Amino acid sequence: MSIFRSGATRRHMLGLGAAFTLVPALGPMAARAQQAAGPNAAGAGKFSTELLMASPPLPDVWLGDPKAPVTIIEYASMTCGHCARFETEVFPVLKKNYIDTGKVRYAMREFPLDPLAAAAAMLARCSGDKREAMIELLFAQQPHWAYVDKPLEALRDVVKQTGMGQKEFDACLNDQALFNKIDQMRNDAAQKFGIDATPTFFINGDKKSGEIPADALDKVLEPYLKK
Repeated sequence: MSIFRSGATRRHMLGLGAAFTLVPALGPMAARAQQAAGPNAAGAGKFSTELLMASPPLPDVWLGDPKAPVTIIEYASMTCGHCARFETEVFPVLKKNYIDTGKVRYAMREFPLDPLAAAAAMLARCSGDKREAMIELLFAQQPHWAYVDKPLEALRDVVKQTGMGQKEFDACLNDQALFNKIDQMRNDAAQKFGIDATPTFFINGDKKSGEIPADALDKVLEPYLKK
């Protein structure tokens, strides 16, 4: 099922002008979404590397050594508070101690829990080689655009910090093909891997739903490094 109601398109929910008035109603959705997968969320399983690595609708943006012994794929929603906490508090530790040292290869895939998260994911993809910086900025500034009365206007103001102007902003959110791919990314993850909450991680194919606190990172990754 699409993240939008049946028959709706990206233009109906995220289009400019009058459609902006539809977006404030997304605030409560985003607030609920952030509770989707806390540290104790259930959901385990083992998935084959071939299935996980099958060409996704949008290309993965990998960080780390392709030959690293541990591969982590995170499915995240830009309006998810737990995802924001992982990005701001845990990811810097993961990058310094594991990605930069050649132990872990990491990629984040889009799993928007609401239309506003889809918009933010689209903007990150439209940033090209600034995608990682855009993701970092959006998660760091999440309270200032995800839970306000006019989120798209706030979102536009935030992304200006990366050099994205109004013309680029509008063009990105009117890119139906990009929206369709992000929507398909979410649908594929839900159907193939049973994802229904964020963040969800796959560590060498092992599914782990919910946050991984910084002080638990070593314990979680150590068994994979021993192998």
